Amino acid sequence: MPAEKQLGQRAQRKAQRPQEILEAAFEEFVERGYVATRVEDVARRVGVTKGTIYFYFDTKERLFEEMIRHISVPFSDISANAKNLSGSYSERIRMFIRLLYDRIIMDRNTRELLRFVLTEGSRFPQVVDRHHEEFIVPFKEAARSILEAGVAAGEFRNALAVKIPDAATGATMMLCIWQMLFADRKPQDVEAFFEAHVDVILHGLIAKD
Repeated sequence: MPAEKQLGQRAQRKAQRPQEILEAAFEEFVERGYVATRVEDVARRVGVTKGTIYFYFDTKERLFEEMIRHISVPFSDISANAKNLSGSYSERIRMFIRLLYDRIIMDRNTRELLRFVLTEGSRFPQVVDRHHEEFIVPFKEAARSILEAGVAAGEFRNALAVKIPDAATGATMMLCIWQMLFADRKPQDVEAFFEAHVDVILHGLIAKD
């Protein structure tokens, strides 16, 4: 293999290394929890030395924080995709809720992210706060934007849920927690839950003639 090509592959591999480490760290933290996870366990999963982990992430705490940020990416997708929704505002809110289900409930990584926030939040309050500001607030504002536009168009009434979008989207988080706790023993019909969720929202919002 030409030396130039070898150098290019090494550079590419080096560029991919932090992501590989974060994904391995995610699996270790899911399996063992924060306290029991060791940096050497993460290194073994990636196939590198412990020193390589510390080259990119100087402490275990920093590794955990960056792992949370890495896994939070689907929340950014929700906010970005919400801006491209079209159709009536009833259709848009339905598609927006579908986005939430796809990115939060049906995505294993996001469900485990919520578990981390619940179980490790007291240990890393700054991580929880940053996660809220960078990812939760934008998708709440995306929901508010759709609801307010629906009110302005005369399609929705100016309900309290417009001012507090959590009231419209909160069932998503409840179902996510249910799935974490009971999915193996008391499985929920996610599609039926989704239809019921949308039905409740729209019957509470649609302006009556």
